[in-house]
Amino acid sequence: MAKRTYTIGKLPLDVLERLLARAPILDRRVRVGPRVGVDAAVIDCGANCLVLKSDPITFAADRIGWYAVHVNANDIATMGARPRWLLVTALLPEGAATRRLVERIFDDLSEACRALGVSLCGGHTEVTGGLDRPILCGHMIGEVERRRLVVPDRVRVGDRVLLARGIAIEGTAVAAHERRAAVERALGTMMARRARQLLDRPGISVVKAALAANDAARVHAMHDPTEGGLAMGLYELARAARIGLAIDRDAIPILPETSALCGKFRLDPLKLLASGALVIVCAPKAVRVIRQALERDGVPVAEIGVVRPRRAGVTLAGKGRARKISSFSVDEIARFLAQRA
Repeated sequence: MAKRTYTIGKLPLDVLERLLARAPILDRRVRVGPRVGVDAAVIDCGANCLVLKSDPITFAADRIGWYAVHVNANDIATMGARPRWLLVTALLPEGAATRRLVERIFDDLSEACRALGVSLCGGHTEVTGGLDRPILCGHMIGEVERRRLVVPDRVRVGDRVLLARGIAIEGTAVAAHERRAAVERALGTMMARRARQLLDRPGISVVKAALAANDAARVHAMHDPTEGGLAMGLYELARAARIGLAIDRDAIPILPETSALCGKFRLDPLKLLASGALVIVCAPKAVRVIRQALERDGVPVAEIGVVRPRRAGVTLAGKGRARKISSFSVDEIARFLAQRA
Protein backbone atom coordinates (compact mmCIF):
# COMPACT_ATOMS: atom_id res chain seq x y z
CA MET A 1 0.00 0.00 0.00
CA ALA A 2 1.36 3.40 -1.01
CA LYS A 3 2.07 5.87 1.76
CA ARG A 4 -0.34 8.80 1.96
CA THR A 5 1.26 12.13 1.19
CA TYR A 6 -0.27 15.59 1.45
CA THR A 7 -0.25 18.24 -1.25
CA ILE A 8 1.13 21.78 -0.86
CA GLY A 9 -1.06 23.86 1.43
CA LYS A 10 -2.95 23.22 4.62
CA LEU A 11 -3.35 19.76 6.11
CA PRO A 12 -6.84 18.31 5.60
CA LEU A 13 -8.97 19.75 8.40
CA ASP A 14 -10.10 16.35 9.68
CA VAL A 15 -6.44 15.30 10.04
CA LEU A 16 -5.51 18.57 11.73
CA GLU A 17 -8.49 18.34 14.09
CA ARG A 18 -7.47 14.84 15.12
CA LEU A 19 -3.88 15.92 15.77
CA LEU A 20 -4.91 18.99 17.77
CA ALA A 21 -7.12 16.83 19.99
CA ARG A 22 -3.92 15.20 21.27
CA ALA A 23 -2.36 18.51 22.34
CA PRO A 24 -1.95 18.62 26.14
CA ILE A 25 -3.44 21.70 27.84
CA LEU A 26 -1.75 21.67 31.25
CA ASP A 27 -2.48 25.23 32.35
CA ARG A 28 -6.02 26.32 33.21
CA ARG A 29 -5.21 29.86 32.07
CA VAL A 30 -5.37 28.67 28.46
CA ARG A 31 -8.79 30.05 27.59
CA VAL A 32 -8.64 29.29 23.87
CA GLY A 33 -6.40 26.44 22.79
CA PRO A 34 -5.70 24.90 19.37
CA ARG A 35 -8.91 24.68 17.31
CA VAL A 36 -9.59 24.49 13.60
CA GLY A 37 -10.86 27.84 12.37
CA VAL A 38 -9.75 29.88 15.39
CA ASP A 39 -7.16 32.50 14.49
CA ALA A 40 -5.12 32.58 17.70
CA ALA A 41 -4.65 31.18 21.19
CA VAL A 42 -5.74 33.07 24.31
CA ILE A 43 -4.15 33.08 27.77
CA ASP A 44 -6.25 34.47 30.62
CA CYS A 45 -4.14 36.83 32.72
CA GLY A 46 -6.90 38.23 34.90
CA ALA A 47 -8.39 41.54 33.78
CA ASN A 48 -6.53 41.22 30.48
CA CYS A 49 -5.87 38.35 28.07
CA LEU A 50 -2.81 37.67 25.97
CA VAL A 51 -3.56 36.58 22.39
CA LEU A 52 -0.85 34.58 20.62
CA LYS A 53 -0.45 33.79 16.93
CA SER A 54 2.13 32.01 14.78
CA ASP A 55 2.03 32.11 10.98
CA PRO A 56 4.68 31.58 8.27
CA ILE A 57 5.08 33.41 4.96
CA THR A 58 5.92 30.86 2.28
CA PHE A 59 4.42 32.05 -1.02
CA ALA A 60 5.86 35.58 -1.23
CA ALA A 61 9.52 36.50 -1.59
CA ASP A 62 9.14 40.21 -2.37
CA ARG A 63 8.43 42.29 0.79
CA ILE A 64 8.21 39.11 2.84
CA GLY A 65 8.93 41.01 6.07
CA TRP A 66 5.93 43.28 5.45
CA TYR A 67 3.70 40.24 4.94
CA ALA A 68 5.00 38.52 8.08
CA VAL A 69 4.03 41.42 10.32
CA HIS A 70 0.62 42.16 8.86
CA VAL A 71 -0.60 38.57 8.43
CA ASN A 72 0.15 37.78 12.07
CA ALA A 73 -1.19 41.09 13.36
CA ASN A 74 -4.46 40.55 11.48
CA ASP A 75 -5.16 37.33 13.35
CA ILE A 76 -4.48 39.03 16.68
CA ALA A 77 -6.92 41.82 15.84
CA THR A 78 -9.70 39.42 14.80
CA MET A 79 -9.80 38.29 18.42
CA GLY A 80 -10.36 41.91 19.48
CA ALA A 81 -6.77 42.37 20.67
CA ARG A 82 -4.19 45.01 19.79
CA PRO A 83 -0.90 43.59 18.41
CA ARG A 84 1.98 44.42 20.75
CA TRP A 85 5.04 42.16 20.38
CA LEU A 86 6.60 40.13 17.56
CA LEU A 87 9.21 37.39 17.33
CA VAL A 88 10.41 36.18 13.93
CA THR A 89 12.22 33.05 12.77
CA ALA A 90 13.97 33.85 9.48
CA LEU A 91 15.16 30.93 7.34
CA LEU A 92 17.34 32.16 4.48
CA PRO A 93 18.23 30.15 1.34
CA GLU A 94 21.76 28.80 1.10
CA GLY A 95 23.67 30.42 -1.75
CA ALA A 96 21.24 33.34 -2.04
CA ALA A 97 21.37 34.92 1.42
CA THR A 98 23.13 38.11 0.40
CA ARG A 99 23.63 41.09 2.67
CA ARG A 100 21.19 43.03 0.49
CA LEU A 101 18.48 40.38 0.90
CA VAL A 102 18.90 40.21 4.68
CA GLU A 103 18.87 43.98 5.11
CA ARG A 104 15.77 44.32 2.91
CA ILE A 105 13.89 41.74 4.95
CA PHE A 106 14.76 43.42 8.24
CA ASP A 107 13.96 46.87 6.87
CA ASP A 108 10.51 45.57 5.84
CA LEU A 109 9.98 44.04 9.28
CA SER A 110 10.94 47.29 11.01
CA GLU A 111 8.78 49.47 8.76
CA ALA A 112 5.69 47.29 9.21
CA CYS A 113 6.18 47.07 12.99
CA ARG A 114 6.44 50.85 13.29
CA ALA A 115 3.25 51.27 11.26
CA LEU A 116 1.30 49.14 13.75
CA GLY A 117 3.09 50.13 16.95
CA VAL A 118 4.51 46.62 17.39
CA SER A 119 7.83 45.86 19.12
CA LEU A 120 10.09 43.38 17.31
CA CYS A 121 11.51 41.78 20.42
CA GLY A 122 13.24 38.55 19.39
CA GLY A 123 13.40 35.45 17.24
CA HIS A 124 16.01 33.47 15.30
CA THR A 125 17.86 33.86 11.98
CA GLU A 126 19.81 31.26 10.01
CA VAL A 127 20.89 30.23 6.51
CA THR A 128 19.17 26.93 5.74
CA GLY A 129 19.90 24.31 3.09
CA GLY A 130 17.22 23.08 0.70
CA LEU A 131 15.33 26.38 0.34
CA ASP A 132 14.78 28.23 -2.92
CA ARG A 133 13.42 31.36 -1.21
CA PRO A 134 13.39 32.90 2.28
CA ILE A 135 10.75 31.74 4.75
CA LEU A 136 9.67 33.86 7.72
CA CYS A 137 7.68 32.49 10.65
CA GLY A 138 6.10 35.23 12.71
CA HIS A 139 5.04 34.84 16.34
CA MET A 140 2.81 37.74 17.39
CA ILE A 141 1.43 38.54 20.84
CA GLY A 142 -1.41 40.94 21.51
CA GLU A 143 -3.37 42.17 24.51
CA VAL A 144 -7.06 42.75 25.15
CA GLU A 145 -9.36 43.35 28.10
CA ARG A 146 -11.08 40.09 28.94
CA ARG A 147 -14.56 41.56 28.40
CA ARG A 148 -13.62 42.70 24.88
CA LEU A 149 -12.21 39.37 23.69
CA VAL A 150 -13.90 38.10 20.50
CA VAL A 151 -14.38 34.33 20.22
CA PRO A 152 -16.63 32.42 17.77
CA ASP A 153 -18.65 30.82 20.58
CA ARG A 154 -20.83 33.97 20.60
CA VAL A 155 -22.25 33.33 17.10
CA ARG A 156 -26.01 32.66 16.93
CA VAL A 157 -28.39 31.52 14.20
CA GLY A 158 -29.75 34.61 12.43
CA ASP A 159 -26.54 36.61 12.81
CA ARG A 160 -25.39 38.50 9.74
CA VAL A 161 -22.10 37.95 7.89
CA LEU A 162 -20.29 41.08 6.74
CA LEU A 163 -17.23 41.38 4.51
CA ALA A 164 -15.02 44.45 4.85
CA ARG A 165 -13.16 45.47 1.68
CA GLY A 166 -13.08 42.91 -1.13
CA ILE A 167 -11.24 39.82 -2.31
CA ALA A 168 -8.53 38.80 -3.00
CA ILE A 169 -6.09 41.58 -2.16
CA GLU A 170 -3.14 39.47 -1.06
CA GLY A 171 -3.39 36.80 -3.73
CA THR A 172 -3.64 39.35 -6.51
CA ALA A 173 -0.65 41.31 -5.22
CA VAL A 174 1.47 38.18 -4.72
CA ALA A 175 0.67 36.95 -8.23
CA ALA A 176 1.52 40.32 -9.77
CA HIS A 177 4.83 40.54 -7.88
CA GLU A 178 5.96 36.93 -8.23
CA ARG A 179 5.23 36.58 -11.97
CA ARG A 180 5.45 40.17 -13.05
CA ALA A 181 6.12 39.62 -16.76
CA ALA A 182 3.36 37.04 -17.24
CA VAL A 183 0.79 39.20 -15.44
CA GLU A 184 1.76 42.30 -17.42
CA ARG A 185 1.36 40.37 -20.68
CA ALA A 186 -2.06 39.13 -19.61
CA LEU A 187 -3.49 42.27 -17.97
CA GLY A 188 -1.53 45.11 -19.49
CA THR A 189 0.98 47.39 -17.78
CA MET A 190 -1.49 49.66 -15.96
CA MET A 191 -3.73 46.91 -14.56
CA ALA A 192 -0.69 44.85 -13.52
CA ARG A 193 0.79 47.86 -11.73
CA ARG A 194 -2.47 48.42 -9.83
CA ALA A 195 -2.47 44.75 -8.87
CA ARG A 196 1.03 45.06 -7.40
CA GLN A 197 0.04 48.24 -5.54
CA LEU A 198 -2.78 46.44 -3.73
CA LEU A 199 -0.18 45.45 -1.15
CA ASP A 200 -0.23 49.09 0.02
CA ARG A 201 -3.52 50.40 -1.35
CA PRO A 202 -5.79 49.26 0.23
CA GLY A 203 -3.15 47.02 1.87
CA ILE A 204 -3.42 43.67 3.63
CA SER A 205 -3.78 44.97 7.18
CA VAL A 206 -7.23 44.64 8.79
CA VAL A 207 -6.06 45.65 12.27
CA LYS A 208 -7.65 49.10 12.22
CA ALA A 209 -10.93 47.79 10.76
CA ALA A 210 -11.18 44.90 13.23
CA LEU A 211 -10.56 47.10 16.26
CA ALA A 212 -13.01 49.73 14.95
CA ALA A 213 -15.73 47.10 14.50
CA ASN A 214 -15.14 45.79 18.02
CA ASP A 215 -15.33 49.34 19.39
CA ALA A 216 -18.56 50.11 17.53
CA ALA A 217 -20.71 47.16 18.63
CA ARG A 218 -20.66 43.71 20.16
CA VAL A 219 -19.00 41.55 17.52
CA HIS A 220 -19.79 37.83 17.70
CA ALA A 221 -16.87 36.63 15.57
CA MET A 222 -14.25 37.88 13.14
CA HIS A 223 -12.03 35.99 10.74
CA ASP A 224 -9.13 36.98 8.51
CA PRO A 225 -9.38 34.74 5.43
CA THR A 226 -5.87 33.91 4.23
CA GLU A 227 -4.73 30.66 2.60
CA GLY A 228 -7.64 29.08 0.76
CA GLY A 229 -9.25 32.48 0.32
CA LEU A 230 -12.70 33.54 1.41
CA ALA A 231 -14.15 30.09 0.73
CA MET A 232 -11.81 28.38 3.20
CA GLY A 233 -12.15 31.25 5.66
CA LEU A 234 -15.93 30.87 5.75
CA TYR A 235 -15.65 27.10 6.10
CA GLU A 236 -13.18 27.43 8.97
CA LEU A 237 -15.36 30.02 10.71
CA ALA A 238 -18.41 27.77 10.44
CA ARG A 239 -16.48 24.83 11.81
CA ALA A 240 -15.07 26.83 14.71
CA ALA A 241 -18.47 28.32 15.63
CA ARG A 242 -20.33 25.05 14.94
CA ILE A 243 -22.85 26.75 12.68
CA GLY A 244 -23.95 26.83 9.06
CA LEU A 245 -23.70 29.76 6.68
CA ALA A 246 -25.84 30.83 3.73
CA ILE A 247 -23.65 33.10 1.56
CA ASP A 248 -24.81 35.19 -1.39
CA ARG A 249 -22.05 34.95 -3.99
CA ASP A 250 -23.36 37.95 -5.90
CA ALA A 251 -22.96 40.13 -2.79
CA ILE A 252 -19.23 39.36 -2.43
CA PRO A 253 -17.12 42.33 -3.62
CA ILE A 254 -14.31 41.15 -5.92
CA LEU A 255 -11.64 43.68 -6.79
CA PRO A 256 -11.42 44.53 -10.52
CA GLU A 257 -7.73 43.55 -10.58
CA THR A 258 -8.60 40.21 -9.00
CA SER A 259 -11.42 39.61 -11.43
CA ALA A 260 -9.14 40.32 -14.39
CA LEU A 261 -6.31 38.14 -13.06
CA CYS A 262 -8.59 35.21 -12.25
CA GLY A 263 -10.32 35.46 -15.63
CA LYS A 264 -7.04 35.38 -17.57
CA PHE A 265 -5.42 32.58 -15.54
CA ARG A 266 -8.59 30.57 -14.81
CA LEU A 267 -8.44 30.94 -11.05
CA ASP A 268 -11.31 30.95 -8.56
CA PRO A 269 -11.21 34.33 -6.74
CA LEU A 270 -12.98 32.82 -3.73
CA LYS A 271 -10.11 30.37 -3.24
CA LEU A 272 -7.27 32.87 -3.67
CA LEU A 273 -5.16 34.23 -0.79
CA ALA A 274 -7.39 36.82 0.84
CA SER A 275 -5.50 38.78 3.51
CA GLY A 276 -6.83 42.32 3.47
CA ALA A 277 -10.45 41.19 3.74
CA LEU A 278 -12.23 40.90 7.09
CA VAL A 279 -15.23 38.69 7.85
CA ILE A 280 -17.40 40.02 10.69
CA VAL A 281 -20.34 38.19 12.26
CA CYS A 282 -22.78 40.20 14.35
CA ALA A 283 -26.43 40.45 15.37
CA PRO A 284 -28.75 42.07 12.78
CA LYS A 285 -29.16 45.18 14.94
CA ALA A 286 -25.38 45.76 14.93
CA VAL A 287 -24.96 45.76 11.15
CA ARG A 288 -25.70 49.43 10.59
CA VAL A 289 -23.49 50.63 13.45
CA ILE A 290 -20.50 48.52 12.35
CA ARG A 291 -20.93 49.49 8.72
CA GLN A 292 -21.04 53.20 9.58
CA ALA A 293 -17.95 52.94 11.81
CA LEU A 294 -15.88 51.28 9.09
CA GLU A 295 -17.15 53.38 6.21
CA ARG A 296 -16.20 56.53 8.13
CA ASP A 297 -12.63 55.26 7.82
CA GLY A 298 -13.05 54.60 4.11
CA VAL A 299 -13.52 50.82 4.48
CA PRO A 300 -16.40 49.48 2.35
CA VAL A 301 -18.59 46.83 3.97
CA ALA A 302 -20.94 44.35 2.26
CA GLU A 303 -23.51 42.10 3.88
CA ILE A 304 -22.87 38.72 2.25
CA GLY A 305 -24.81 36.15 4.25
CA VAL A 306 -26.61 34.86 7.31
CA VAL A 307 -25.88 32.27 9.98
CA ARG A 308 -27.89 29.04 9.75
CA PRO A 309 -28.05 25.91 11.91
CA ARG A 310 -24.99 23.69 11.67
CA ARG A 311 -26.83 20.96 9.76
CA ALA A 312 -27.34 23.39 6.85
CA GLY A 313 -23.62 23.45 6.14
CA VAL A 314 -21.92 26.30 4.29
CA THR A 315 -23.73 27.15 1.06
CA LEU A 316 -22.85 29.60 -1.68
CA ALA A 317 -25.76 30.77 -3.83
CA GLY A 318 -25.63 32.87 -6.96
CA LYS A 319 -27.07 33.10 -10.47
CA GLY A 320 -29.97 30.83 -9.55
CA ARG A 321 -27.93 27.94 -8.19
CA ALA A 322 -26.43 26.96 -4.85
CA ARG A 323 -23.48 24.77 -3.93
CA LYS A 324 -21.88 23.67 -0.70
CA ILE A 325 -18.45 24.87 0.33
CA SER A 326 -16.25 22.08 1.67
CA SER A 327 -12.67 21.83 2.84
CA PHE A 328 -9.80 21.85 0.33
CA SER A 329 -6.04 22.08 0.76
CA VAL A 330 -4.49 23.93 -2.20
CA ASP A 331 -4.81 27.70 -2.54
CA GLU A 332 -5.22 29.07 -6.06
CA ILE A 333 -1.93 30.97 -5.67
CA ALA A 334 -0.11 27.62 -5.58
CA ARG A 335 -1.76 26.59 -8.84
CA PHE A 336 -0.95 29.96 -10.35
CA LEU A 337 2.74 29.82 -9.39
CA ALA A 338 2.95 26.28 -10.79
CA GLN A 339 1.70 27.41 -14.21
CA ARG A 340 4.24 27.97 -16.94
CA ALA A 341 5.30 31.57 -17.48
